[in-house]
Amino acid sequence: MSFISHIVGPRVDHAELEKHSFRYGAPKFLLLIARVLLLVALFVPFWSMELVAPQYPENLHLVAYVNHLAGDVGEINSLNHYIGMRPLEEAAKIERTVGVYIMILFVVMLEFASWIHSRWTVILVLPVLTFPAVFLIDLYLWMSHFGMNLDQDAPLSNSIEPFVPPILGSGFIGQFETIARPGPGLILSTIASGFMIVALFFHWRAYSPLVKAQNAAKKAAA
Repeated sequence: MSFISHIVGPRVDHAELEKHSFRYGAPKFLLLIARVLLLVALFVPFWSMELVAPQYPENLHLVAYVNHLAGDVGEINSLNHYIGMRPLEEAAKIERTVGVYIMILFVVMLEFASWIHSRWTVILVLPVLTFPAVFLIDLYLWMSHFGMNLDQDAPLSNSIEPFVPPILGSGFIGQFETIARPGPGLILSTIASGFMIVALFFHWRAYSPLVKAQNAAKKAAA
């Protein structure tokens, strides 16, 4: 029980909660907002890319959710085939398989974090807080892997050098221009990370004095 109480941290009595409701309620409320934003992000695109080409008046569009790809995937794969790039569906298979479950796990972790009054809160929040950056890094690694490992036996393999498509912003691949943008899901999860940072500050301000007092009392008792 002492190990569990060490993780959970000091409890706050009802009178103290009523007296300082904002101090103790702010971290929970901010983490609640973060959880809601992550849940909404589950259902909207995380990233999109527009392929501007002369032969496509309306351009081609690729949209990435946490668990699937949408848009003109087949047409883009056909173009990529000629330069030796593998089909887009072969990228991030594991990530797309577990994406929804990871997001739900993140929500649960934030729920637990809102009830913990010790430094263990940071351990629960940190993986969720860094998720937008991890998403972009993973996306860059896959784009780099696909662009730098072209099939030399492809019909137009000699017409283009290995490349790394930009994950944000615009770039050129041969005669095509690519425009990559963050989707609403990535924007919402980034905003959620901002709320988490503020929540950790208020958490530290509220519970750090209680943890210090608790540790001092234990040393005195020992």
